[in-house]
Amino acid sequence: MLTDAHVSPILEIMNGVPARAAVLRGGRALVAASHPGPCVAVTAMAFLLTVKAAPHGTGPVLIAPAILAGQLSVGWSNDAIDAERDTRTGRTDKPLATGQLSRRFTWAAAIIALVTALALPLAISFATALISAITLVAAWAYNAGLKATLASGLPYMVAFGLLPAIATSTLPAHPLPHWWIIAIAAMLGLGAHFANVLPDLAADRATGINGLPQRVAARFGERAVRASAVALLLAATIALAITASPGRRWITVTGVAAAAGLAIVSARGRGQVPFFAAMGIAGVDVLMFAVGGESLT
Repeated sequence: MLTDAHVSPILEIMNGVPARAAVLRGGRALVAASHPGPCVAVTAMAFLLTVKAAPHGTGPVLIAPAILAGQLSVGWSNDAIDAERDTRTGRTDKPLATGQLSRRFTWAAAIIALVTALALPLAISFATALISAITLVAAWAYNAGLKATLASGLPYMVAFGLLPAIATSTLPAHPLPHWWIIAIAAMLGLGAHFANVLPDLAADRATGINGLPQRVAARFGERAVRASAVALLLAATIALAITASPGRRWITVTGVAAAAGLAIVSARGRGQVPFFAAMGIAGVDVLMFAVGGESLT
């Protein structure tokens, strides 16, 4: 005789409830493996810069999904490459390490996202596609091994430094940005690199990841990595303030004040606080890039 206890699971299966739950769990795990914070931040920066450089046309419409696809490919390939390392170090925040995602499925998602990221910019211009491809090569090279070398900051500098160039390439003549805009963006990228490794320093040390921030930590301590991240991001803030349009001084003052406040929080904070404070400074820098009034070209 069938009781309610027997009938309920059967009805759930017929209604597809377990299947939907599995899809939702897989979707959440896939989002977590994409490194959603940096993913959204870089996409927003590229979109805002493109709107600033070329507010009309297809550039802003296509850049956001193209950059988002590229960042998804970077995040997923990173976790696929690091799956064994993350499992050994007991990373419960990594879906591949906890078995929520398979390595093969994550690789498939990364490749699909990469192909999408390479194809979409072609609808804007060949220049946009070429510059976007260079940033992706830099990011994938970081994942593939550069992050464990003294040159670990170089991919960040290349990828961030070329974001303004991606934006200006959507203009009809595909001009390059001012050199100082590229330099400030590269400085922001290096600061983001130092900030990004802060939560992972212990795991990196245990598994032999010995990039530039890890070498700084080994020689001068974790506080030196934190200080380097804040110093680089603040330097980018000040440089943006110097190059801002005179008519946007209120943005300059507000941005510098907000960045200085976050720097104090980072210096005094513990745990994840310094990382989030440093990311907050990066966010301020992105907004100053977008609304500071200085032309990119």
